[in-house]
Amino acid sequence: MTTLRRIRYGIWAVVAVVAAGLITVWATGGLNRPVASSGNGSSTILSSIDIGGPFSLTDQHGAKVTDADLKGHPSALFFGYTFCPDVCPTTLSDITVWLQDLGPDADKLKVYFVTVDPERDTQQKMAEYLQAFDPRIVGLTGARPAIDQILKDYRVYSRKVEGVNGAPYTMDHTASVYLLDANAGFTGTIDYEEKPETALAKLKHLVGAA
Repeated sequence: MTTLRRIRYGIWAVVAVVAAGLITVWATGGLNRPVASSGNGSSTILSSIDIGGPFSLTDQHGAKVTDADLKGHPSALFFGYTFCPDVCPTTLSDITVWLQDLGPDADKLKVYFVTVDPERDTQQKMAEYLQAFDPRIVGLTGARPAIDQILKDYRVYSRKVEGVNGAPYTMDHTASVYLLDANAGFTGTIDYEEKPETALAKLKHLVGAA
């Protein structure tokens, strides 16, 4: 091997190492790009520029809720569905505990549970389902086009998975809780089954109680 060829190989090796390092930093959030995990183990790189948009949906009591209602207070948004076997009831139970642990500061926070399965999650179904959790959690549903739009604008992964042997279908979906500031700007996420103390610290910071 000639000296020139050795030099070339050396340069290529350095370039490969640097490239791998940059990819690792990006993937682990070292560039301040929050990651929202999904129920199937995939992840989506998010930034405040990417998140949000106009919407008009209906809550479990029949009231209209739009993107304008996200302003004036911090918010937590969780996307799921009432027939969810594990992720959704676990997360909504966690949210119920977080609200209790926040004490009086919990009233500064608005929490929304947005369905990814409006075909089954009617207003009545959402109302019945949410009775098992903190009453301050607002369920949102609507027509499929309206749901698809908010899923797109908030970069939420959602996919219908057909059941086998006659079992009902399920929905694979993003499992993170989205955190928004008082201007409806995206500030980060709480990951599925994140440590309770970490989740609570994020919420306290969000509502200004840290």
